[in-house]
Amino acid sequence: MKITNLAILFVCIFFPFFIIMDFHVRDQKTVLTLNDQYTVALRTALQDAGHMLNTNELQELEAGYESSKYFKADKELALDTFYRTLYLNFGMESDPIAQGNLTGYIPAVAVIDYDGYYIYAMTEYRDMNGQLIFKPMWNPKKPYSYSDSYGNSINFTLDNYVHAYDSGTRTWSEGFQEDIQQDVQNHISQIRIPLMMDSVSFDQVRRSTIVKRIQEDLAYFINKHNEYATRYGINYTFKLPQIPQEEWTNSIDDIGMMAFIQGIPVGDQFYNNYAFGGGRLVKKTFIKGAVNEKGIKVYYKDTCSYPYPLEETFGSEKDAARAGYFPKECVNGQ
Repeated sequence: MKITNLAILFVCIFFPFFIIMDFHVRDQKTVLTLNDQYTVALRTALQDAGHMLNTNELQELEAGYESSKYFKADKELALDTFYRTLYLNFGMESDPIAQGNLTGYIPAVAVIDYDGYYIYAMTEYRDMNGQLIFKPMWNPKKPYSYSDSYGNSINFTLDNYVHAYDSGTRTWSEGFQEDIQQDVQNHISQIRIPLMMDSVSFDQVRRSTIVKRIQEDLAYFINKHNEYATRYGINYTFKLPQIPQEEWTNSIDDIGMMAFIQGIPVGDQFYNNYAFGGGRLVKKTFIKGAVNEKGIKVYYKDTCSYPYPLEETFGSEKDAARAGYFPKECVNGQ
């Protein structure tokens, strides 16, 4: 057989494979690009939503009254911000049909509040005519509840503040774990809950309980979403993904929000991801500028206490120094 015939035969045999491989490579590039775009869109939406969680109208709802982690989480504003940013990043801010399609791939959104959690998911109910309706809505807030083998129960929070029920004395107590433990040791309190007497075990059980409660409900609602998805032609099985324990631990340090996107067709694959958005509010320390008893201009943090007449306030020590004030340390070491 002539070499030209062999060359033609080679091309005829392998050319289709080259074409298929080229299509596959292009498809993989498209998948990677869309995955990156979707991930950025999801994380940005959760970050924006997380910032909205600590936006309050009333001063008494701000952090710092009982705990530095206590906030009145504004879940409605956070959810609205999440979807608005997500639609914008997906390029469908003015397309309600596309928005509705996208929400079908979001099986659950959770808000981690100070003393409990909310889950926004597809829920079924019957209307006035008895017709079964599927609609996304907030489910009632659930506490981070724990009970031991003695019948005692504890409602945890994101820090050490608790509401505890002693089955032996049939009494409720509330406060920080270390304060309750101290009261028991000083014979001020009669509470007899073993977990409250061990700070290390208390923190371990508190964290594991919070994570377990959230995981259980998320798994239920994400699985329940499959019933809704099949009604709208979504051919995908939704389930709670494996999330590293370290990420769970970080997510329960402060109030926050988490969301899942699953089953979006991307090439010959599906896009599945989740993201956390924290709502931590870092309080800014202001700098006070004053004149001391010697007539010298000094500045110090607003956590310090001095009887000097206040002259000015500054946003930073650098600004105070630039204005001619000299640093003064707090006598209480704050």
